[in-house]
Parts: sequence; C-alpha cells; structure tokens
Amino acid sequence: MSDSSPARPTGPVLDVWCELQCPDCHTALDDVRALRARYGDRLEVRLRHFPLEKHKHAFAAAQAAEEAVAQGRGWPYAEAVLDRVAELDRGGEPFLVEVARELGLDAEEFDTALIDGRHILIVDADQAEGKAIGVTGTPTYVIGGERLDGGKSQDGLRERIEEIADRLLAQPRD
Repeated sequence: MSDSSPARPTGPVLDVWCELQCPDCHTALDDVRALRARYGDRLEVRLRHFPLEKHKHAFAAAQAAEEAVAQGRGWPYAEAVLDRVAELDRGGEPFLVEVARELGLDAEEFDTALIDGRHILIVDADQAEGKAIGVTGTPTYVIGGERLDGGKSQDGLRERIEEIADRLLAQPRD
C-alpha cells in the first residue's frame, strides 16, 4: 500500500510487511511514523500486507486498507486501525467500516469492498511476494535488498533502517 503512485520510485523504498491486527506492528508504528517524518518524500514507505492466520480479521483489515488507498487515505486509515488493535480483535469488519466513517471516508463503499472482495488480489499478491522473499512474521522491513525482522524485537531496527536509507540517499542517482 502506498498513497503515492509514481511509476518508478525516485528514491529508496522501505517496504513494511505488516498485519493490521498484529500487536507488534502496533508497537512498530512509532518507528514507522518517525521514519516518515524524518525522510518525508525522500523515502517511499510502503505498507505491504502479510495477514497471519492466527488473526481472524487480518485479511479483511488488509482489504479495508486498500480501499482506504483507493479513497486517498491509506496511511491515516492503517495507522488508525493499528492504534486500536484490541478493538479490531473484538469488532471485526464492522469496526473496520466504523474507522472509515470516523476518518470521513465512504463507509458504505468500505462495506461493499469487503463483501465483493475487490482488493483480494492486491493482498494475495503482497502475501505471496512476502513469502517468496522470506517474510515469516510481522513486522518485517525490506530496504536496499536487506530484510530486517521486527517480529522478535524492534530494538535497533529504526537505527539500522536509517543507516541503510542514509547510505542509499547518498548514492548518486542514475
């Protein structure tokens, strides 16, 4: 998921393999926000979906996040859901629609998207790509070809991502 849609990124890309019902991804949100604030549009931060079977609302949440992207508010929506993981556990799909309504999005369209499955292929493609590159849990970060697993511990990961991003930004562009 990316709210920007350049044909080709102009700078480094940080893929954040995430699951919106994951407590570890909620914990990682502060680091993601800090990275987005530090680099702005010099670093494209993309939320990539990796719903885990152990969380029954994760796949629906990923689809809802893609509907938020379609409505131009992908990151605000993902952050709002991650900030309320426990409510998603209890509320399921009605909670996802309620968050959309709270953000001023077309909640009826969210409900329809969850029913008709229009975003399933995006979520499936993200999950398949994640598996292909060795993602096994969330959050997992990929930047500059390096995979960093944040599922066990976030300690030091933001600093490592910053080191890689700074190095990539310092390289001359073609």
